[in-house]
Amino acid sequence: MNPVDRDGRSSGVRMASLDRPRTDERTRLAVIADPHLSTRESGTSKLFEHTEAHVEAALQDAAARDPDAVVCAGDITKDGEPWNFERFDEILADADLDAPFYSVPGNHDVPKEGYDHDNLPVAEFAERYAPGEEFPFHVEVGGVDLLGINSSGDETFLTDTHEGLVREETVEWLADTLPETDTPVVVSHFNLPAMAEQVHEHRDLAEPDMFVPPELRDPEPFVDVLAENDAPLVLTGHLHMPSTVDQRGVREVMVPTTCSFPQSYLLVDVGPEGTEIRLVPCADFEGTVRGHRERAGDSVTARGLTAMAATRLAQFPLVEE
Repeated sequence: MNPVDRDGRSSGVRMASLDRPRTDERTRLAVIADPHLSTRESGTSKLFEHTEAHVEAALQDAAARDPDAVVCAGDITKDGEPWNFERFDEILADADLDAPFYSVPGNHDVPKEGYDHDNLPVAEFAERYAPGEEFPFHVEVGGVDLLGINSSGDETFLTDTHEGLVREETVEWLADTLPETDTPVVVSHFNLPAMAEQVHEHRDLAEPDMFVPPELRDPEPFVDVLAENDAPLVLTGHLHMPSTVDQRGVREVMVPTTCSFPQSYLLVDVGPEGTEIRLVPCADFEGTVRGHRERAGDSVTARGLTAMAATRLAQFPLVEE
């Protein structure tokens, strides 16, 4: 696929070229992840005081690139605060997207025990950001079947942990829905086990004191249903870096965060030749340097994830099929 945009502008840096998915109807998804939008906090490696500017830049840039849909892989807000969702919706409206916006919830969007605020109910999250106003969802976007799942929880499960879970009823829904689709692209906040294993490998090689971020509980049924139905692509967030892995023939592409290094989003172009994925920055040079400095100096875990992100960027393109 061509490395320039539909209007002739640069489309960022090529992250991956994939044989699949393919579709006769060229389809573009602009995909963001982990904005962690905060209007009342500052500091930390998430650069809370810059989150509004970063997600605003990403959405406005995406709007100018003629996407068929804009998608978020979760963690819209710092911790599910209604006022942060309200601000996100204002930014979304100001971006003047000529395309639908869809999102799945992240572990920081859903209710957790111990919060000192009332979360936006997950049902209301679905009303705002899910077609059909519920999870899981299936919507046709151009030539792509977009399938969004809630792997992060709600008021009835995972309230005592930031781990993820793809519940049995969601696995059953996928088993029923995937065979009925021509070009499925699954969106989940949480990662497949093979992606989480990259963090374990980095810890063992470089950062033995690094904390491994929360992972999916009981992931095997989720992997099984994807592999058994030949799902070609899963888009995830959560770990805040661009990366990819193949697990049993299922290609996972992890979307980098807009909030901290390497502040960016992905353009996913699907067409007859396959799928090309490009990383587009949403911060300028100074902001990117600040993001690297703050994230690398925040904690051992943040330093490890920053090093992983920098390593992945240095290896672009990560996949050429």
